[in-house]
Amino acid sequence: MKIARITLRHVRMPFRHAFSTSRWTLTHKDAILVEAATDGGLTGWGECVALAYPDYCYESTAINALVLREYLVPLVLGQELADAQALWDAMSPVAGHRIAKAGLECAFWDLDAQARGQSLSTRLGGTRERVETGVSVSVHDTPEALLRSVEGYLREGYGRVKLKIKPGKDLVETALVRKNWPGLKLQVDGNAAYTLEHLDRLTGLDDLGLLLIEQPLSNEDIIDHAQLQQRMRTAVCLDESILSADDARKALSISACRIINIKPGRVGGVRESVRIHDLCRAQGVPVWMGGMFETGIGRALNVAVASLPGFTLPGDISASSKYFEEDIVEEPFSLNADSTLTVPTAPGLGIRVDARRLARYTVAEETFTASAR
Repeated sequence: MKIARITLRHVRMPFRHAFSTSRWTLTHKDAILVEAATDGGLTGWGECVALAYPDYCYESTAINALVLREYLVPLVLGQELADAQALWDAMSPVAGHRIAKAGLECAFWDLDAQARGQSLSTRLGGTRERVETGVSVSVHDTPEALLRSVEGYLREGYGRVKLKIKPGKDLVETALVRKNWPGLKLQVDGNAAYTLEHLDRLTGLDDLGLLLIEQPLSNEDIIDHAQLQQRMRTAVCLDESILSADDARKALSISACRIINIKPGRVGGVRESVRIHDLCRAQGVPVWMGGMFETGIGRALNVAVASLPGFTLPGDISASSKYFEEDIVEEPFSLNADSTLTVPTAPGLGIRVDARRLARYTVAEETFTASAR
């Protein structure tokens, strides 16, 4: 397969509600969308999920655009790419920048599956027609406001809730949610806001019947996570600490966690996500799908990957309406009555981009062709 044309679009979409974690508050979704076309008439889509500001990691929307424009697009445009490994070989001169690479790789997988007449889920070996999902609830100013938000999401049909927490907004808030909904599937996410000096606060969560505590310590603190897991009954789940299957292997080898979160954008795309999934499944370690406020393009990719058999915990994929008044795909993802999303069955990602909505939210656009290189 040869990619003859690539268009990069910077989109900016307003959130329905501001979303706050222990580290930042977002009011808009910024992303670089990758549209890749072949001479044979196929078009594939990908999404770079980095935030507008480089505080989740060193990548950002602007950095994604620069790396794609100056380095990655010239490396792959017009090249014969037999499979995803060939794409990664072509991109190998560029170190790091997994999110930028993942956006380009997503578009390739869309093209690859379309060319085979398969949905991406089928292409990857997915086994589910629906994937279980939950909802992520931001840090709130007051416990009362938090309870109102949780109640609203439960009324919408979500069966699992994840609370964003930070020091000083953790034990009381989580205990209140547990008190109000004793049987709720509940977990928390520290977004690396804690250290081992907060051990008493963290172990205080052990009595609240949580599914897991996600990334409580710094991204680089694998050793400290291992110490924390030894002292907590609740399963520690690693997110930002895991950038590859090799990272997952090392973390599991020292018992730094019992669960791993997989975000295709964070780890470099589908290929590495599947590798982490396979490693964890072989060791009996649960994985679940994370989210980065994706548009319908990135959401379709996440749903397809989450249909693999090792994804045994509810994900953070959520319905499109969780974040956006309108999505850029013609048929946004909606929540089923059993707190699931339906896996697309049409070839490739199985979505169609709405050209008018896309134009409405595009703030910058540039196109590259093989003949111009």
